[in-house]
Amino acid sequence: MQIVIAPAKSKKERAAFVDLGRKFAAATPHSVPQLRSEMLELVDPAKNPFFEHARVQLLMAFRGGKPVGRISAHIDELALELPAEQGMGRGTGMFGYFDAEDEQTGHALLSAAEDWLRAQGMTHVLGPISLSIWEEPGLLTFGHDHSPLIMMGHHPAHYQGWIESAGYREAKKLLTYDLDVEVNFSPLIRRIVKSGQNNDRIHLRSADKKNFEDEVRIILHILNDAWSDNWGFIPFTEREISYAAKKLKPLVHPELVRIMELDGRPVAFMIALPDVNRVLSQIRGKMLPFGWLKLLRWSRNPMGSDMRVPLMGVLKEFHNSRLASQLAFMMIDAVRQDARAAFDTKRAEIGWILDDNQGMIAIADAIGSKVNREYVIFRKDL
Repeated sequence: MQIVIAPAKSKKERAAFVDLGRKFAAATPHSVPQLRSEMLELVDPAKNPFFEHARVQLLMAFRGGKPVGRISAHIDELALELPAEQGMGRGTGMFGYFDAEDEQTGHALLSAAEDWLRAQGMTHVLGPISLSIWEEPGLLTFGHDHSPLIMMGHHPAHYQGWIESAGYREAKKLLTYDLDVEVNFSPLIRRIVKSGQNNDRIHLRSADKKNFEDEVRIILHILNDAWSDNWGFIPFTEREISYAAKKLKPLVHPELVRIMELDGRPVAFMIALPDVNRVLSQIRGKMLPFGWLKLLRWSRNPMGSDMRVPLMGVLKEFHNSRLASQLAFMMIDAVRQDARAAFDTKRAEIGWILDDNQGMIAIADAIGSKVNREYVIFRKDL
């Protein structure tokens, strides 16, 4: 039957868009259903501050009146202002939220997204990026045999072939690293950490949750500076900082956040989050009837949880120095020990990390972590 592509604009249509994605996720081995309410908020222009600097078109595919796929086409105005050598820049459109019942549907959706982006004046497309680079970037291409941790996507293996057969090629690879937190670091790393602990200029502290918004602003100020030269970097806006603070606060535990100060000045940070996906898989992403209670109990005391380090950064002025790696080792070691003591954590995941970020890859290798998942962002000229 003929495939019909239609936009999802109304509240009801956006709900159908979200529900279709949840249906695909439920049918994918090791995928974790996310909270429906959270997914609805992410595609709501009135609630997600991403829409304040983006043009977004949500599209659904129908065959015989039945929904068989979905995709987003979007343009981040902030990405258009970036240098082309950082992967974005003028003419950059994106696609995301890609799900399809078969290859024919997948190609029809990609073609429809490309047509919309072309009509908006875009000259090339990157994807999947759903929706912001800070949410779920990349298509899973390695690591399908285990579930993702918090804020990481999971996709069927055959999507890669469908996207590549539509003319897309790899633009950037993102890596995540698995770390056994029960294994002590090597003697060399322990000496580096000890040396930093004996340095009176360096002060390592946990986050102050009573002044959470101020702490978030310190962290994101460092992040916006530390990551500013990275491929695909798009700075957080003030509204996005407040939005992120509100979303992350229930998941943040002071023992899992570190801010490094040098001569009293914040210069580095690290955040680890307990893996809420373990609970979401148990309640199947549903708050009712009792999912909210299980989630609340877990968030207060996530015993036995795996941890993910989604963000870490050192001010750019210290990059390529011994101090940068020393601060990183000190933060990782402190959070590792506290995660074990407070929450009986046995494993953690670091990432994502750009495949050309040699500094972070060297740190990940030095602490004995191994690549366990790979994601690819694809590119195509329009």
